[in-house]
Amino acid sequence: MTVNKIYKQVIESKPPKARQYIKVSKMYEDNKDFLKLHIVNGEHSFERKIEQKELNRPGLALSGFVKVFTFWRVQVMGNTEIGYLNTLHGQKRIDAISNVLSFELPCIIVTNNNVVPKELIDIANDKGVTIFSTPENTTAVHRLLSEYLDEKFAPRMVVHGTLVDVFSVGVLFVGVASIGKSELALDLIERGHQLVADDAVEITKIGTRTLQGAPVGSLGHHMEIRGLGIIDVYKMFGVRGIRGIKDIHVIVKLERYGEGGDYERTGLDETFTEIMDVDIPLVELPVMEGKNLTIIAEAIALDQKLKQIGIFQALDFNKELMKKNMKESNNAPDKEIDTEDL
Repeated sequence: MTVNKIYKQVIESKPPKARQYIKVSKMYEDNKDFLKLHIVNGEHSFERKIEQKELNRPGLALSGFVKVFTFWRVQVMGNTEIGYLNTLHGQKRIDAISNVLSFELPCIIVTNNNVVPKELIDIANDKGVTIFSTPENTTAVHRLLSEYLDEKFAPRMVVHGTLVDVFSVGVLFVGVASIGKSELALDLIERGHQLVADDAVEITKIGTRTLQGAPVGSLGHHMEIRGLGIIDVYKMFGVRGIRGIKDIHVIVKLERYGEGGDYERTGLDETFTEIMDVDIPLVELPVMEGKNLTIIAEAIALDQKLKQIGIFQALDFNKELMKKNMKESNNAPDKEIDTEDL
């Protein structure tokens, strides 16, 4: 027997949106130390927009073929491009550079501490294009800058909920207002777990299979506790009680007991919800007087950790039970076995 997968939609929000653009100035400020960028010719195109996360190497465009030139991307010139320009002289070098800079480029990054040709600087100044230089090699620049742009252009959405790191498992609590999400999170923090975000959680899709949660804007690590008001978790519990971002591993939907009615009893039917085309395990947890939700939340996190390493407690128990029943049935004399019960 395998675990049955059931899908339910539990998060209602506006469709996720990818960041539309970042400015060249933002890209530079965020990466100048990381990539050791320095400006070669002035802040000419700092206000231009970078609208795609992909990078481009303009080798073909330098040779004159611009039919498929993706000029709107950040242009990276490495040993190949600069080496090619160094083989050209006079008007041929000027024409090759002009082929590229006739388009409105966001900026140019020259790698490997290559000496930037004077003609490239002059024409870039004339066209208002900033040239950056870095000692990093081209492969490293592609990898590191692509990771940065992937994050900046990643689809993201804001949901109403509370995200807590429980035993290194990202647990997102959702449910109607006043169901007790913040109070449950506060109890978990008191037991040594970490708050990521309360009330509003910004979810970012990283790659194709990972959802990452973080606080929204100025909310930071503040919580609203009804009857008490706004509290600052960092000031109350110190750095041990918070963390900035966390991957989301499981969603726990808190429901008032009796509203849903049909709750999982065995664990053989595993429920999922889909967020930005990523399947996330879902646990629907009834809330009733006297129920210790904190202990159950910890158990959910530990159960999820077991599943991550391939251990499914309910499935393993079911298999052992079936083996035991089969053995007892085989040892029972003259007893018919109904295979539909196995």
